Amino acid sequence: MKFYRQCFARLLIALGVFLFAGASQAAERLDVTPRIAVMSAFAPELALLNNRLDDVQVYRANGVTFTTGVLEGKPVVLLLSGISMVNAAMNTQLVLDRFHVTHLVFSGIAGGINPALHIGDVSVAARWGQYSEVVMMREVAPGEYRAPYAKGEFEFAPYGMMQPREVRVRSAAQPEFHPKFWFDADPQMLAVARSIQNVPLRACDAQSRCLGQQPRLEVGGNGVSGMAFVDNAAYREYVFKTFQANVLDMESAACAMVAYSNAVPFIAFRSLSDLAGGGEGENEMHTFLDIAADNAAQVLLAFLRAWPN
Repeated sequence: MKFYRQCFARLLIALGVFLFAGASQAAERLDVTPRIAVMSAFAPELALLNNRLDDVQVYRANGVTFTTGVLEGKPVVLLLSGISMVNAAMNTQLVLDRFHVTHLVFSGIAGGINPALHIGDVSVAARWGQYSEVVMMREVAPGEYRAPYAKGEFEFAPYGMMQPREVRVRSAAQPEFHPKFWFDADPQMLAVARSIQNVPLRACDAQSRCLGQQPRLEVGGNGVSGMAFVDNAAYREYVFKTFQANVLDMESAACAMVAYSNAVPFIAFRSLSDLAGGGEGENEMHTFLDIAADNAAQVLLAFLRAWPN
C-alpha cells in the first residue's frame, strides 16, 4: 500500500510540473523586441500597411496571425482584431501577452456621426466610449421607461428604452472595479498626431469613383464604439447629440479599455467610409471602403514617421 501511495504522490508531482510548464509555455512571448502594435478589424484595412512592411516575420497564436517587421523605420507587429468589441478586446489582450508592446494603434474605417465631417476624412479621437453599454429599461407606460435604479446615476440621455451607462473596469493602478465611460488616447501620441501635416489623402479609388470634396484630417473630439453596425439616421443624430462623437465603430473603445487596464498608450486612426445612415440612398461603406481604409493607413504611416525613435 505504501508503494502505491508513493507512486500516486509522484504522479501528482509530475502532473503538477507538466501543468505548470504548459501554463508557462502558453504565456511565453513570441517575440521580445519592443514594438508598436498596429491593429485593424479586417483585411482591407491592413492591406496598405502590410505592403509597406520590411523585415517580415510571421507568428501565430490562438488562430491569430501576427506579422512583425519595420514600418517607416519603427518596429511594429501587425494583426487583425476581427470585427466586434469582443474580438477586439480578446485580441488586444492576446497581442499584449505575446509581444513586447510599447504602444497600441488602431487603423481602420468608421461611420461618420459629426455632420461637419465627410466620407474620406480621418478622425483621431482624443477619447473613446461605449455607446451601447446600456440598461434595457422597463416600459411602465406607452413610451415611458424606467431603469431599475435612480436616473441620477446616469450621465447620458436615453434612446427609448436604451439607457447608456459606464463600464466597470480595473487596472494595475486601480485594482478595484470603478466606473468609467471615457478612455483617453495617449497625450504624447495625440500631440504627434496633431503635428502631422500634408498627408496625401485619397479622394478617388481605382475605379475612378471620387468623393465630393478633398478629405482632411481631424484630430481631437470624441469617438464611440459598440456591438452594432449603425445605418440609421435618427440614431446617428442621437449619438452625435448625446456623446458629441465624430465617429462610430465596433472596436476602438474595446481596445482603449484593454490598453487602459494594461497601462499601454493607445490611439486610433479612423476614416469615414459611410455616414452611419446619414447619407442619401444606400449605405456608402462598400463604395468608399478602399478610399477610407487607405486614408486611415496613410495617416498612420505619417504618424510613425513623426514618432520619435
